[in-house]
Amino acid sequence: MKFLTLLALSLTLIATLCVARSPYEAVLQHSRIRGRQQGPNVCAMQKIPGTDKKYFTNCKQWYHRKVCGKPTVISYECCPGYEKIPGERGCPAALPLVNIYNTLGVVGATTTQMYSERAKLKDEIEGPGSFTFFAPSNQAWTALPTEVLDALVSNVNIELLNALHYHMVNRRLTAEDLKHGSSFSSMYQDFDVHIHHYPNGIVTVNCARLIKTDQHATNGIVHVVDRVITAISNNVHSFIETDDDLETLRTAIAAAGLTTMLESDGQYTVFAPTNEAFEKIPPETLNRILGDPVALKDLLNFHILKHMQCAESVVSGTPMETLQGTVLEVGCDGADMTLNGKAIITRKDQLGTNGVVHYINELLIPDSAKTLLELAEGSTVATATKLFVDAGLKPQLTGSEALTLLAPLDDAFKGSLTMTDEMRKLMTNHVIKGQLSSKALYHNQELETLGGIKLRVFIYRNSLCIENACIAAHDKTGRFGTLLTVDKVLTPPMGTVMDILKADDRFSVLVGAMQTAGMTELMNQQGVLTVFAPTNDAFNTMPKPELNKLMRNRQELAAVLKYHMGEGMLVSGGIGSHSRLQPLQGDKLELGTRNYTMYVNKVPVVEADLMATNGVVHAVGSIVKPLPPKVDREQADGPARMSSPSKPQSFRNEDLFQKVMKSRSSRTMTRSQ
Repeated sequence: MKFLTLLALSLTLIATLCVARSPYEAVLQHSRIRGRQQGPNVCAMQKIPGTDKKYFTNCKQWYHRKVCGKPTVISYECCPGYEKIPGERGCPAALPLVNIYNTLGVVGATTTQMYSERAKLKDEIEGPGSFTFFAPSNQAWTALPTEVLDALVSNVNIELLNALHYHMVNRRLTAEDLKHGSSFSSMYQDFDVHIHHYPNGIVTVNCARLIKTDQHATNGIVHVVDRVITAISNNVHSFIETDDDLETLRTAIAAAGLTTMLESDGQYTVFAPTNEAFEKIPPETLNRILGDPVALKDLLNFHILKHMQCAESVVSGTPMETLQGTVLEVGCDGADMTLNGKAIITRKDQLGTNGVVHYINELLIPDSAKTLLELAEGSTVATATKLFVDAGLKPQLTGSEALTLLAPLDDAFKGSLTMTDEMRKLMTNHVIKGQLSSKALYHNQELETLGGIKLRVFIYRNSLCIENACIAAHDKTGRFGTLLTVDKVLTPPMGTVMDILKADDRFSVLVGAMQTAGMTELMNQQGVLTVFAPTNDAFNTMPKPELNKLMRNRQELAAVLKYHMGEGMLVSGGIGSHSRLQPLQGDKLELGTRNYTMYVNKVPVVEADLMATNGVVHAVGSIVKPLPPKVDREQADGPARMSSPSKPQSFRNEDLFQKVMKSRSSRTMTRSQ
């Protein structure tokens, strides 16, 4: 029964919201549905405790029960246009239809009603006509500075009359008529009032929120608003031009050639850094940006939204696109408006004819205006950043040369971080010539480092790797360079697979076995191999007689070794949950990772990603054996194969391999018996 009730409520919500004619209508209908259990024409409102702020609710807010990060409580009130009757449930009665003057009293805007009488406006709003009155609430009048209110009410009532006329439009406008971005001539010298109707259902006039809408009267309609609005005659740039606290911003706008744009028609939101905000920036950084027209324009455009966003329209963090092309998260924390989660907005809703200005006390620098060093300093790569500087690379990372920086995460560094010649060479090879984007990289691409070596790009289904280091975060594109955060410290190839094995004492038995099996040429030739290299310990775990016999049988030895290698380049970062690799001989190898450890046929890799010019070596501590057959083996992704003019010879001989492995298994069982 409960399920059917929930289903019916869901279907009702869907049906009613689909026919809603505007965002405001949608939240009103949702609030009406949530309140209907309290009786007819009851709306559920979300109220922020300790304030007088109430909101009609949408689905998201209803379940989160938060506005601007603050918990809300649900209250039930009569929906617009209805009132209670003593002894009856809900709000069954329609409000009496009276003139605008009396309607002000009915909706609780008694201060506006009082000032209307004092300003000799009463006769006008009691008489014939069709008006829209954006009536300030009682709290809105109380919030006015004392000197402003005194000036309005003491000037023989003419200023008060003008102010009230600016709140009126000489036609009836319902909430549905208040379209986003529309303007209407007021009854004060035809100065426009500016309407914004936001997707979350909030409607504003000159950034004042409509808190009671569609209160119908015989001669018009009343909308109660949360602040007293004032006439606007200047554009956004004129506002910036006349405020000494925005002097540095004004100079920067002129230098970037943005004056004309901010004087033209539009709907802009400008987050205006104060002089103090500019002063917080290190002089070297600020002078560099101010002296670079491209960086300066990006910086300023990063402070401008493509649309007008009033403070009262924000009830949660929302990403909004800037003129620079990236996004800012515009949100709120209680009464504070926030940018990217920080309460840096000091003054809100300074209106112009073509937008709104919010003052901020912190300069926002987009990535596109930063040097590589600044990008690194603002990322989770503090260890790498220090090493780049210690290696003497600061001039390159702060200059205008096009570069791409491979910056390993902090936990990628192990052991000593002392700056030696080898460490300096290593860090230099993390800097690639040219400004690259990860989206433009392709498989087998070669990249040249400042150290003069070539690095290879490997593309897998879910990974993009440069040698052994795989991309671990989104690109950060700076003024002249790109920062690519990677998960490992780069290990450039230092020789062929055979060179890698010979240089490591752990593989001395394997090297001898390969020489015995006649595989030295294969390990040195051009091509690409992924080798799971058994260490000496892996061979030593075999019974001595069996190991000796294996080493004397060249064919059997070659079959076992070829089962440990496959064509293609597969680094550890390219392995998915159930990857496969076809070995040179035998059934496919099953690969996976668990707790940051790579496994091949359930054998753990003791050291991964020993990079070679013709492949990669992964050290294993046990001989890899075939897994028992599965009825429905899950298909998995293998590595992208590398093309080469000279591919390794294929030595697959499945019958011989199966015979060898079966023979070894039988001998093991005989000994155990």
